[in-house]
Amino acid sequence: MGFHRRLAPSGFDRGATAALCLLSAAVAALGAAVPSAVAAPTDSTQAEVDRLYAEAEKATESYNRADERVDALREQVTRTQDRIARQQQRINTMREALGSLAGAQYRSGGMDPSLALLFSDTPDDYLEKAAALDRISVHQAGELRELQAALRELDQERAEATGRLAELDRSRKAVAEHKRTVERKLARARELLDSLPSADRAAYDRASRSDRADLPDPGNAAAPSGRAAAAVAAARAALGSPYVWGSNGPSGFDCSGLMQWSYAKAGVSLPRTSQAQRYAGQQVPLSQAQPGDLVTYRSDASHVGMYVGNGQVIHAPYPGAPVRYDPVGMMPVSSVTRV
Repeated sequence: MGFHRRLAPSGFDRGATAALCLLSAAVAALGAAVPSAVAAPTDSTQAEVDRLYAEAEKATESYNRADERVDALREQVTRTQDRIARQQQRINTMREALGSLAGAQYRSGGMDPSLALLFSDTPDDYLEKAAALDRISVHQAGELRELQAALRELDQERAEATGRLAELDRSRKAVAEHKRTVERKLARARELLDSLPSADRAAYDRASRSDRADLPDPGNAAAPSGRAAAAVAAARAALGSPYVWGSNGPSGFDCSGLMQWSYAKAGVSLPRTSQAQRYAGQQVPLSQAQPGDLVTYRSDASHVGMYVGNGQVIHAPYPGAPVRYDPVGMMPVSSVTRV
């Protein structure tokens, strides 16, 4: 986010301001310095808002990571359950076959061998039946071994499914906890912003707008690849879109969601979180950054933007500030990644 701006000093009662000016002049005449504390309360409030936004964004990235894990686990559980169903069907078929085989064997060979030989029409018929029964017994033994192996595999699949379901439940709880953390931080930041005097709040809102007239034109520097150029074009198309924590578009974005969405438009699949995105390509020095490079911020890489040229990035800054341009050095740079 990195939006440590000084806001316009809050307004004072005209009479109080005039008195302060007279007092300052009098003290200056005596050769003493009068320390100015006019902007201190506003600056302190702004710094606290900035801190809360930074903590909310860190929690948002944790939420994204946990949510991504939930999705992956849900897919794994579904695949495991499908395998269990197929394996159970296979076992049921094997059991039916073995049951039919056992019934046939009983019906054909349930007699004492000497009696079977006595009542057979010819000894040759008996010998053929005996040979067939022997082959059936050997085949049945193989089927039983295969059934036992299938049952062991089914037990293993069920144990894995149980473990994944437990992990899925833990991940869902982590998602809920991170969500509560984000909402708590953002609610407190909103309270502080609402407590600012109207003039200071207006100044803060002006600083949050996407039409940054104070920034130079980002220019049209060439991207190092066609996919980087397509990602830059997508990010520029998202300018003005609202910041929505936990969202990767198309109607709103958080910082890493914007990067993921922009590169998806270029046919590139990026990880969901800023921490993972920093390793999604080649690391390059900031001095060599080119359009399309991902710039991660802070030591924990909890914020990310896209370099677009002329010392600027496009990013989703924080709630209330839509996708916009900002100087690449708006906060400490952690790494630059060329996708």
